[in-house]
Amino acid sequence: MTRITIAGRPNTGKSTLFNALTGTRDALVHDRPGVTRDTIYGTLSMRPDCEIRDTAGLEKARSGIAADSTVAAIDAISSADAILFVVDGRVGLLPEDMEWARTVRRKTHAPVLLLVNKSESGKRLNDIHEFYKLGFGEPVLISAEHKTGLDAIFEFLDRVAPTSEPKEAVTEKRMKVAVLGQPNVGKSTLVNRVIGENRQIVKNEPGITRDTVKIPVKFYGLDILLMDTAGLRRKSNVRDDVETLSALKSLDAIEKSDVVILVIDATRDIENQALGIAARVYDSGKILCVALNKWDLVETQERDEKLLKLKHHFTNSFHQIIKPMILAISAETGTGVQNMFKRIYEQWDISNATAPTSLINKIIGELVESRQPPLSRLKRPMRIKFASQTGRHPMRITINVGGASDIPESYTRYLRRGIATALKWEHLPIVIEYKKADNPFD
Repeated sequence: MTRITIAGRPNTGKSTLFNALTGTRDALVHDRPGVTRDTIYGTLSMRPDCEIRDTAGLEKARSGIAADSTVAAIDAISSADAILFVVDGRVGLLPEDMEWARTVRRKTHAPVLLLVNKSESGKRLNDIHEFYKLGFGEPVLISAEHKTGLDAIFEFLDRVAPTSEPKEAVTEKRMKVAVLGQPNVGKSTLVNRVIGENRQIVKNEPGITRDTVKIPVKFYGLDILLMDTAGLRRKSNVRDDVETLSALKSLDAIEKSDVVILVIDATRDIENQALGIAARVYDSGKILCVALNKWDLVETQERDEKLLKLKHHFTNSFHQIIKPMILAISAETGTGVQNMFKRIYEQWDISNATAPTSLINKIIGELVESRQPPLSRLKRPMRIKFASQTGRHPMRITINVGGASDIPESYTRYLRRGIATALKWEHLPIVIEYKKADNPFD
């Protein structure tokens, strides 16, 4: 796959260009410079054989997040097959552009296309000829925001990397795993552990990750798409609009995922915020794995009580799940990470299967025989006529009934637990819905 890196100083519109080329909103866009920190990966909408990377703005910093972001950006430049170097046409050529152009030439021999962004208005455009000083040849005028001039990018790619695949979209078959949690619980450390390299910036302070970063990786024998997300805090604690946008992207990752790993700091008490995230996951019908991180820092004599307390919290808080999947890990040392993914893969396989209708009816028949449903308000019995699995993610069972129409939640929980135990669905969200059977004499 051809690797293309978007590079340039901060606030030239690199993330807007990334979104325009991928046909997504994966990269966080804001007027404030320096919003992008990690390298964001995507696929060109018109060239599925091309991987494109949005990088942080190149800055001169000796330490801190800006320095780490710049190192990650330079790594993406060094490993690229082609570079899209973006400058701001409204501002004109700056000394920083010249400096980073020299860095690009030092770090790679890949072909470079010079893009003069924000060129939608010729009146506001500064002297185009000065950009020749960068040494990348003829500047190409584009507007990433208005998606104009982008054809030149695809023409450039056709020259430097002729396509060998059809241009229709590639069907995504990999399991998508989102890593969520509150700030500073070890999400990016876990992601780095899985991919086997320090790709995501990790600092001992909250709020480092801002974008939802999608990383394809093969781990424990399976190709997956790993999504590292920004930390989620209570709304009352969020006063920055960039953090608000980051949080919305994190919540959107739940809908786009198949599995959610909710990372919890084992050294702290469980908070309602974590339970709220879990509720969203269950309501979305996704498989949830609670990763009790930093387990190696918990005193040995406290571990059993802490694990029991956490399971009690989840069991009492959510009726959709029979047995929460809570696993102790250490992202820093790697302890328990491989076992966690083994368990996740097992549940993913189970969730993709459809139970035979005859088996479901047999299970429900035995449950009803063991415990008869209560009478309705009109003192009429409920008669279960037929049941079948009608959906997955969540596992959905539709039961055709006659007679009673007001089936109490307590009896539904009884059926859910019995079905889950019989079919090994204890870790999966299950929905039971009732359908009133038609009266043939109506």
